[in-house]
Amino acid sequence: MTQASLVALCAPHFLTVLGGFACEDDPDLPAGTRTLLLLGPLEPGFWPHLTAQPEWAGPDPVDRWSRRVIGRLACDLGAKALFPFGGPPYHPFYRWALRTGRVWDSPVRLLVQADQGLLVSFRGALALKERVEVPPPLPRPCDTCPQPCLTACPVAVLGPQGYDVPACHQYLNTVPGVDCMGNGCAVRRACPLSAAYARLPEQSAYHMRQFHP
Repeated sequence: MTQASLVALCAPHFLTVLGGFACEDDPDLPAGTRTLLLLGPLEPGFWPHLTAQPEWAGPDPVDRWSRRVIGRLACDLGAKALFPFGGPPYHPFYRWALRTGRVWDSPVRLLVQADQGLLVSFRGALALKERVEVPPPLPRPCDTCPQPCLTACPVAVLGPQGYDVPACHQYLNTVPGVDCMGNGCAVRRACPLSAAYARLPEQSAYHMRQFHP
């Protein structure tokens, strides 16, 4: 099994490998895991593909689709599928992401990924029993970025100090908050990597509605 073959298996489902790491004897991973790969949307095309799937007609369509598709990939590979939802307890996806060297703690504390920026989304992970080549680490982009994320929030609820969730919900109930509800979080969109990422506003709007019904 090679990284290229894994990417090819994921591509028909509009999923891609966002990062991974070699590991042994990690207590948070299934026994015998030698490689962990984190999977997320492949753009362009992820959202039209997902909304055309049978899960879209029922409750929790994104999570149910993720379980079906990534679970099937895991079975075919003799691996274990792990998900960032379904807890408690929850798998430590934040910590795992940082171990890849392709995802970092951003200036606003949200994860930022090499290709997706602050719009990064993990749909699941594959815990493989074999050692597989993983995407190489990269320099942290925030270190050479003007960091517009720090000033993008209209009411400064998200920054280095953390995230004031109640204040965010309060702002989203206002008329100016319609922009974030319809197009996605202004902070996430301000990231230059996010701006170059082909995520549709419809997808961001859906996730905003899940966050703020």
